[in-house]
Amino acid sequence: MHLFRAGMKKKSTIVTILFLVVVVGIVGCYAYFSGKAREGADPAATAVSKALGRDLLNDYPPTVKEVVKYYTELQKCLYNEEYSEEEFEQLGKKSRLLFDQELLDANDETFHLVELRQEIEAFHTQKCTIASISVASSTNVFFFEEDGYEFARILCKYTIRENGSPQLSETMYLLRRDEDRRWKIYGWEQLKKEEG
Repeated sequence: MHLFRAGMKKKSTIVTILFLVVVVGIVGCYAYFSGKAREGADPAATAVSKALGRDLLNDYPPTVKEVVKYYTELQKCLYNEEYSEEEFEQLGKKSRLLFDQELLDANDETFHLVELRQEIEAFHTQKCTIASISVASSTNVFFFEEDGYEFARILCKYTIRENGSPQLSETMYLLRRDEDRRWKIYGWEQLKKEEG
């Protein structure tokens, strides 16, 4: 009887060791392949899908700065990244969701997307990329009222690399608060472009 128990203990120990080896092997393979998948992920596709993934109906940017910041994130994708024709249209339409109704009325969607495509092609022809974008801090937003509407101005600085040479471009964005109290882009003005 004693020999039988010893044999059982030996067999259960071997089974336990084999089980642990298999579990460690599976966990190791999973870690290895999931790490490879992350390394192989296309960063451009990640930037585009991240930008497109925001649900503006339920997660609209709450401040003037955040609206412009998200708009410039979409711009950076449009001007710097690679994407499909469908993603181009989605990025363009997502940008338009940040526009004030008057700006939308003044810019037909089809015409706007055609014009946007031409601007991007010209940008690439000049071998330009957006190196960085800096939106002014929330404390530097200028608020004012006019004709019964709330407006806000915020400065945004772009560093554009053209043939490797940096240039600074400043744009002043004008936003207007709509009836849902959401800040919408009413327009913008390019202030200056200087050698970096």
